[in-house]
Amino acid sequence: MSQPLAAWLAETFGRTPADVSPFVRALTHGSHGGETYERLEFLGDRVLGLVMAEWLWDVFPAEPEGQLSKRLNALVTGAVCADVARSLGVRPHLRLGKQALADGASDSDNVLGDVMEALIGAWYREAGLDAVRSFVRGAWGDRVHSGGKAPQHPKSALQEWAAAAGRRPPEYTLLDRSGPGHAPRFTVAVAIGSFARAEATAGNKQEAETAAARALLEQVRGGART
Repeated sequence: MSQPLAAWLAETFGRTPADVSPFVRALTHGSHGGETYERLEFLGDRVLGLVMAEWLWDVFPAEPEGQLSKRLNALVTGAVCADVARSLGVRPHLRLGKQALADGASDSDNVLGDVMEALIGAWYREAGLDAVRSFVRGAWGDRVHSGGKAPQHPKSALQEWAAAAGRRPPEYTLLDRSGPGHAPRFTVAVAIGSFARAEATAGNKQEAETAAARALLEQVRGGART
């Protein structure tokens, strides 16, 4: 392990891990070769969900399940995890193949979001749930408090709008998948029958659907005001 990595791990987690190999794996992309972050990402995703759900339960004691779910979904997206990774200084420590590095994988939301979850998985294995709870609450910081009302997911909002307007439910269609494996691009269309349609492109299918729903929602709400 390099000295810069050791110093960064100590600064990020409060101490140098007793076993650094899981953290090296958490920072290793498939293009680099060897063991990658994927298994740790699987674990970290579930641990993050639990810690975040518990945190929201404590912070918003009067909110019902539906509102808490909206907050949870907004706080654990790949984009938010990637933003946290950037704020912690993950990028210089990523282990990427030459082509992936040249293709900009070091600033990919997909890669950084996955690595952030993998690091959480590694820290959970190293130090346990209490340590992860402390780490996540520090790393996510004020994000959990942003906005007084729980945000509504654009797909849910669009479906509610369609039902209230007596329109057909929104239908999503994957139009295109392009780009390298470490930085794919998905283009999705959403339509409410023949009434309205919008497209969007993002780094994964779920985010593309969300962006398309947001675009169509703005379109139909704008049309309703004119």
